[in-house]
Amino acid sequence: MAKQPEPHPALLMFIGARYAEQRISEAVVAAGFDDITPAMARVAARLSEDGIRVTELAEQARITKQSASVLVDQLERAAYVERVPDPADARARLIVIAPRGREVQRVARREERAIERAWTRHLGADRMAALKEALADLREITDPWR
Repeated sequence: MAKQPEPHPALLMFIGARYAEQRISEAVVAAGFDDITPAMARVAARLSEDGIRVTELAEQARITKQSASVLVDQLERAAYVERVPDPADARARLIVIAPRGREVQRVARREERAIERAWTRHLGADRMAALKEALADLREITDPWR
């Protein structure tokens, strides 16, 4: 039987990212935040400290403005985000993280640190540092919103 080719690096990154997303989602649900869907979480992950317009959020999440609006509506109804006036344009609104959203963010960040510790134990500190450095370097050519 022929040996299977090694998976493409992008697939390997996707597998790791999906694993992390699942663990973080499980931690968030376990903490009592069971009304946030993966799609809502992916959009919320793109929120900035200063707020962001729905059009920019849609562009960064690579979804339509309509989809972003629906997800922001759901996040707002669940009290994870708020819409506030944009100080740069009185006609526009910014999406900002609400106090309940900050609580979920703390749970997610705690689980992210736990995942990183587990991966560091598995790979060793040097290989984990090299992985983080390589991924950060790739971000220069893959994430125009960094």
